[in-house]
Amino acid sequence: MTDLELKKTAVEIRKGIITAVHAAKSGHPGGSLSAAEIFTFLYFEEMKNLDPKDPKKADRDRFVLSKGHTAPGLYATLAQKGYFPKEDLKTLRHIGSYLQGHPDMKHIPGVDMSSGSLGQGISAAVGMALSAKIFHDSFRVYTLLGDGELDEGQVWEASMFAGAKKLDNLCVIVDNNNLQIDGAVTDVNDPYPIDKKFEAFNFHVINVEDGNDFDQLRAAFAEARGTKGMPTAIIARTVKGKGVSYMENSVGWHGKAPNDEEYETAMEELRKAGEELG
Repeated sequence: MTDLELKKTAVEIRKGIITAVHAAKSGHPGGSLSAAEIFTFLYFEEMKNLDPKDPKKADRDRFVLSKGHTAPGLYATLAQKGYFPKEDLKTLRHIGSYLQGHPDMKHIPGVDMSSGSLGQGISAAVGMALSAKIFHDSFRVYTLLGDGELDEGQVWEASMFAGAKKLDNLCVIVDNNNLQIDGAVTDVNDPYPIDKKFEAFNFHVINVEDGNDFDQLRAAFAEARGTKGMPTAIIARTVKGKGVSYMENSVGWHGKAPNDEEYETAMEELRKAGEELG
């Protein structure tokens, strides 16, 4: 895809996020929106052998949403990719819907691992990467963490193991939007310097100054794919709530749904953003 096509796709994914969370009257828009470019690049450019008609294809690259509460972002991406109808996004968190509040690998096409309990996703991803090494499989494993999620000790246990086992088929991405549920990450439990911590666990680290920029993401993922002998951590600085003006850099939109008026405002902004791209 060209950068223009990727940008247009990210706008559509943001529309899906807002649509789903508004319909559910609950959910997590802030961290879903901050990662829209990351989701877009992974599913429409980076990950190989994806086939919505064959979601369990053996040689597909795997993705684990470790920060599982941002399921609206993943669901909107999967719908955009064609794994299920976009219309189903409106059933998010409804009784009887397969689109639960956190990813469910048993019922949602395209979800490679159930997640939601913070820290467990990266652990599962490390296990997948180790399995690929043991059985000489060629697929790569990607996992997306929140910067607040780094508070979990399990993240570092998994990272230590990944570094020790030289899992160069593993790519950890940290959505570094600087906000978590209770406030700024520096105020809650300061994780910095994130890059030095991953380096200490024998990761190749790539700092991305603007994780909402496709050129920078493309360069980072190319470097990660070319890194041998150690896992890679991409630390991507993003804007929480990116793309919806009143949500940007606002901790209050970590886990709150827009009302009808806020929904209309957000969708109008995203419609204009799409039109500006041509």
